[in-house]
Amino acid sequence: MQTGLIISIISNMYIVETKNCIYECNARGNFKKKEISPVVGDKVNIEIIDEKTKKAVINEILQRNNYIKRPKLANINKLVYVISANKPKPDLLMLDKQLAFSEWLGIDALIVINKSDLEKEEKIQEIQKIYTQIGYKVFITNAKEKKGIDELYNELKGTICAFSGNSGVGKSTLLNAIFNADITKEGEISKNSKGKNTTTAIKLYKIEENTYIADTPGFAVFDVYEIEKNNLYKCFKEFKEYEKNCEFVGCTHIKEKECGIRKAFEDGKISNSRYKNYIKIYEDLKDREEHKW
Repeated sequence: MQTGLIISIISNMYIVETKNCIYECNARGNFKKKEISPVVGDKVNIEIIDEKTKKAVINEILQRNNYIKRPKLANINKLVYVISANKPKPDLLMLDKQLAFSEWLGIDALIVINKSDLEKEEKIQEIQKIYTQIGYKVFITNAKEKKGIDELYNELKGTICAFSGNSGVGKSTLLNAIFNADITKEGEISKNSKGKNTTTAIKLYKIEENTYIADTPGFAVFDVYEIEKNNLYKCFKEFKEYEKNCEFVGCTHIKEKECGIRKAFEDGKISNSRYKNYIKIYEDLKDREEHKW
């Protein structure tokens, strides 16, 4: 029996990297009975079937530290959220949704402000200040010129991380700069002649020992909608110290008069953009819950 890491899944075949080798694995049938399936990022115990052809079978999925439903990933140490300084303009609403998602799952989040050459330094620093004051690490990069890449690279060492970012923010250029290679090429022409297809196969790319980046094609951002609206405030970590000052149980932190979080916002202790985005996300989650069926 050997322990390994699932680095990709191809046509129901699990590619597992062990300390010394890579094996193609099938999974035992009992996983379906247990209603659990191996996913990329899972640590597994495998039984070697044929050493010569590198065939094996997965016998056990080891306990997960975390699990992301869409895209299916396990044991992620860091989530890296990429916004652009300009072209497109920084989408702080989407960023705050993604940060809330990280807090909900208990996964460390990093923020990357890319395309730093396209905006004035003071405007970039305004965004950086909002998030560093909360406690997030913010990296400023220009991926095309590889500025800021070394600092980000050093932060990712020894982790399994995944990147998220809207179209146009330069996520692919950033990944290629980190690897110093083109690993995120556009999909090839599909055989059915219906145009270009980008693969949806999730894969872990190895930078160095114990350091991987998850490529999640088809998923620009992670799904925030598994958070219940009444739990959203817990995912804005600067809210936590003021929630104890709320007078009413079940406070939404939006309309109530005796709300500690609202008062902190009014006193300038919570940033305008963060609080307004909290309200927008709350209303969005509320609408989804009310129209779920």
